[in-house]
Amino acid sequence: MTTAFAMEKLEKHEVAKHDGLMKALVFRGPHQIAVEEVPIPEPGYGEAVIRVTLTTICGTDVHILKGEYPVNPGLVIGHEAVGVIHELGPGVTGYEVGDRVLVGAITPCGQCASCLNGSLSQCGGKPIGGWKFGNTINGAQAEYLLVPFAQANMARVPDALNDEQVILLADIASTGFSAAESADLRIGDTVAVLAQGPIGLCATAGAKLKGASLIMAVESNPIRKQAALKMGADMVLDYTVVDVVAEIRRITGGRGVDVAIEALGTQTTFETALRVLRPGGTLSSLGVYAGKLSIPVDAFGAGLADYRIVTTLCPGGKERMRRLMELVLHKRVDLTPLITHRYSLSEIVDAYELFSKQQDGVLKVAIEP
Repeated sequence: MTTAFAMEKLEKHEVAKHDGLMKALVFRGPHQIAVEEVPIPEPGYGEAVIRVTLTTICGTDVHILKGEYPVNPGLVIGHEAVGVIHELGPGVTGYEVGDRVLVGAITPCGQCASCLNGSLSQCGGKPIGGWKFGNTINGAQAEYLLVPFAQANMARVPDALNDEQVILLADIASTGFSAAESADLRIGDTVAVLAQGPIGLCATAGAKLKGASLIMAVESNPIRKQAALKMGADMVLDYTVVDVVAEIRRITGGRGVDVAIEALGTQTTFETALRVLRPGGTLSSLGVYAGKLSIPVDAFGAGLADYRIVTTLCPGGKERMRRLMELVLHKRVDLTPLITHRYSLSEIVDAYELFSKQQDGVLKVAIEP
């Protein structure tokens, strides 16, 4: 960065700061989003404000945009953020203004019964209560972000790692890896991962990290097929070419897989995941479902086949973020190939169009405020 460019950026930042306004993507209703000027947040007790240096668009944001997941009009959306601490509220210790931090999509308080019982994602005792950014409070697709319960949720980023290396840990990697964790995947297990979007690709990587012996990805998109192999899949089955259930049964000698991971959120993929399980196997569901979801009695063994169905909301909190950054730091996983497109915040509406329609081979879009 040249000195002149650095000074220009600083001057613009100072002007915005003095105006007390920032740019942010605001949801106004289904299919209605726009970059607007809104007040820069101010931290209260136990809170912090970070200047966002990188954020992304998530599949859940697309559900919000389409009206499939309801949030209040006027909300700033987005829930993945890397940034620099801009201001600390009273009661936040151990941090300094200027620290680079990663904040998880899930921001538990660390004190309620759910948190103390280890259910950080269900903070407050409410379903999905730990997910606040872009859901119940203003989110990360903005120049600044207010972090609740900052002491529990800001993880310092090691100097050796850049923003792109860690941004996907905030949500999709934490979520994807958790599919294998929630399923109690054991070394040597066989795994099927249905759908290889960003979450599915991270679920594939998580199954490999957990020690699966055979990982079969299910995907038809050519670019996502190749990405699945890079992230750890041993083979990719194209559901437009083969009967996935019959093929997985054949490959496993008629037994079925130990763990099936559903990573799309549709009736078809959920049902297929159930049909490829061995008796006593685990269906680990990551998809966000819209509308009704039904379980076919025959595939469920009339409820007597000892199947286990588990769901997972992205684990959060600073310790989770620290542990995931350790994986990246020590080269156990590299998520940067999943970032295929980069946009500025002013171009984010165009980025939504590309991402939601899966154009130009997009996997994940990085947004730089």
